[in-house]
Amino acid sequence: MTTSWPFIASANPLEIDHAKGAYLYTRNGEKILDAAGGAIVVNVGHGREEVADAVREAAANSSYAVPPWITPEREALLNELREHWLPAHLPCVHLVSGGSEGNESAIKMAVQYHAAHGLPEKNVILARSLSYHGTTIAMAGVSGHAARKIGIEGLISEPPRILTPNPLRCPLGANHPGAADYYIQNLEATIADVGPDRIAALIAEPMNGSSGGAITAPDGYWERAQAILERHDILLIMDEVMTGFGRTGEKFGCDRFGIEADLLVAGKGMGGGYAAITGVYGRQEIADTIADAGYAVMFHTFGALPISCAASTVVLEILRREDLLANVKRQGAALKAALLSELGQHPHVADVRGEGLLLGVEIVEDRESLTPFPIDQKITDRIVGHAMGNGVFFYPGGTGEYRDIICVGAPFTIDTQEVDLMVTTLKRAIDEVTGA
Repeated sequence: MTTSWPFIASANPLEIDHAKGAYLYTRNGEKILDAAGGAIVVNVGHGREEVADAVREAAANSSYAVPPWITPEREALLNELREHWLPAHLPCVHLVSGGSEGNESAIKMAVQYHAAHGLPEKNVILARSLSYHGTTIAMAGVSGHAARKIGIEGLISEPPRILTPNPLRCPLGANHPGAADYYIQNLEATIADVGPDRIAALIAEPMNGSSGGAITAPDGYWERAQAILERHDILLIMDEVMTGFGRTGEKFGCDRFGIEADLLVAGKGMGGGYAAITGVYGRQEIADTIADAGYAVMFHTFGALPISCAASTVVLEILRREDLLANVKRQGAALKAALLSELGQHPHVADVRGEGLLLGVEIVEDRESLTPFPIDQKITDRIVGHAMGNGVFFYPGGTGEYRDIICVGAPFTIDTQEVDLMVTTLKRAIDEVTGA
């Protein structure tokens, strides 16, 4: 019997021998620029010896300790987070292994918080039409991602949803000046329809990840949305699994939009690919209220694993020491400008958008009507495959219904030469696949 990996075997799996810096090296000797950072995870680059050394030292020190206990590795990470990363209003930390666990934990905390206030009926989670929050049963239901629900529709529950603010595809017209008003009215109408006395929280990404390809809300939307939520005692859960820890050039996506989350979930960049770790960061009032009611916030077995904490601490230290967030802003701006220059008027490119090193390029059959290519043409897969054949890996985005998004999520260490390589390779792939 032959062991199959992954569970549903791929016809031509890519065999990676090793990785270093911003590059992947295959068993066949090919060198591939990791412009996707894996799954938009890698930030300090591959093959950092000091991170590997920290993991080895932590593993030698202890293999495991239950998550509520303090170990040297956990203490070091908490100090790094509180002294250099977390906003002052989010001092409480809960550590898990990944984004799905983190978002579920935040949702449980939000519902527990209201129940502890004597409002158990305030237990509805408001979600968004285009979104992604994880792959567990509950998070698949919360997510607005059709492709990742196929075959389990009868198992999951669908929450009430607001429209994801999308300037390009606003029903008033592309990039309409009234877009923020339109989406704010939708938020208010949905809250009124569901009943504010039933809604515990809104879960949302400050800027869409790969599901929408870095869709950014119209100016002023988030400040106005937060004011509405506060007026109705609805908590704001910010899913920053992808945007957190510098991906947009700011510490957190919230910083880019001037908002304060009640609960913030951030993961991928926290470990930079060296560790499975995500943090749920919350207000002191939320933690105190839950504790005073005698409720527990249960841990996952491998939450706060010492080796993961050790890896994360060093990754975050590298981000600071090498001022990599400044490079994210610098190279991200250069990359976006170059993509706009080369693709901004392309007949099959509807939009180039995003912040820092989370950028999205949306491909359409018709630029004027925004009509997508037929799904059976598999445009995203073909563009990604073409680019891979020319030495650059981009991340395929979209939800199935919303499709043909090419995402860039490169390591924060990239330089001008790698920016140029990404632009020329992507333009060539789009031209040849779309026949432009």
